[in-house]
Amino acid sequence: MRWMGAAEALRDRLVSRRPDPDLDALLLCALALLWPPGGQPYAPHTLVDESVKAARRLHTRHGGFVNAVLRRYLREQLALHLAVQADSRAMTNHQAWWVRQLRNDWGPRAEDLLQQAQQHPPMVLRVNTRRLTVVQYAQVLTDQGVRHALSQDPALDQCVVLAQPVPVTRLPGFADGWVSVQDLNAQRAAAWLLGGADTQGWRVLDACAAPGGKTAHLLERSDLQLLALDSDAQRLRRVADNLQRLGLSADLKAADAADLQSWWDGQLFDAILLDAPCSASGIVRRHPDIRWLRRAADISTLAAAQLQLLQALWSVLKPGGRLLYATCSVFKAEGQGVIDAFLQRIGGAASLLQPGSPGHLLPLPQNDSAPPVADVGPDGDGFFYALLAKPPAAAAA
Repeated sequence: MRWMGAAEALRDRLVSRRPDPDLDALLLCALALLWPPGGQPYAPHTLVDESVKAARRLHTRHGGFVNAVLRRYLREQLALHLAVQADSRAMTNHQAWWVRQLRNDWGPRAEDLLQQAQQHPPMVLRVNTRRLTVVQYAQVLTDQGVRHALSQDPALDQCVVLAQPVPVTRLPGFADGWVSVQDLNAQRAAAWLLGGADTQGWRVLDACAAPGGKTAHLLERSDLQLLALDSDAQRLRRVADNLQRLGLSADLKAADAADLQSWWDGQLFDAILLDAPCSASGIVRRHPDIRWLRRAADISTLAAAQLQLLQALWSVLKPGGRLLYATCSVFKAEGQGVIDAFLQRIGGAASLLQPGSPGHLLPLPQNDSAPPVADVGPDGDGFFYALLAKPPAAAAA
């Protein structure tokens, strides 16, 4: 999926007519695995041989077709590589509308975002400090020969970045709840929402909780009365599983957060985390299929739903409370655009946006809008965060 644009461009030059869907999918897989030049994960002759075997399982005659196409590619690959440089699919490996949106939002930085999307992201852990300290877990990793780095950023005080990804089954103490896998920019949410206040006993809502990484992080940091909502009951079971592994507990409810009558008991919340459903354009390094599944019309639809959620949840926040709005998107329409529309609707409330509220965090090694992340090195996923504070009752009146 990471190289599907290049694979499609090559396919169009190698065959006169697009094959049937199953055979086309197999051919695209093979071409993607032969790309980019010099970076193939398999020896070319091995890949051709296995692709031909797979094609014959679809139909006997398909083996010869795949063999001919892939061997032609290997014979003409230099000329083909030069030819596809004029094809934006091959150069960007994103849909054309996605590229236009990035360039409109970020200008010259869009090219960096497109290139970065082709890189594999780092594997980042969050230590459950209710079980052991970060220093203790780092020593366990050192003893087992797992190279890693710690963050000096106060907002990332549970963060460990691995030099190389490993299966979670090989992570020391994973099954015992010592550690979770969570991107470093995702780990910023809990610290920003809770801040430096005495939050013990706070009534907190995690409005779109699944799969539960941020839910668990909030509970690791403070003893909260936490309600975790998600509209998908099946995904909500993942939240329950994660909390059980970590030795944490929360009230879980399957409901649409925007439909207050279906879940709200009338008690206001001290703090709300709204990690709203979005395009997930900030995590395409981890999930490269996203860039092919989304459509241009999705962005305005998602932004409207995000604004609806924000308005509904604002009404169940206590005066003096705080709400953290988040999306894992790099599109401005799903970030600053939603916040600007919300602030206009509630009338001259720009002061609600708290100082230091970071805005867009881009998945780049150098991101001027992100807080500094000393000694970590690898960059985080793309996010948008806005911390809003509701005026106290007297001021609101």
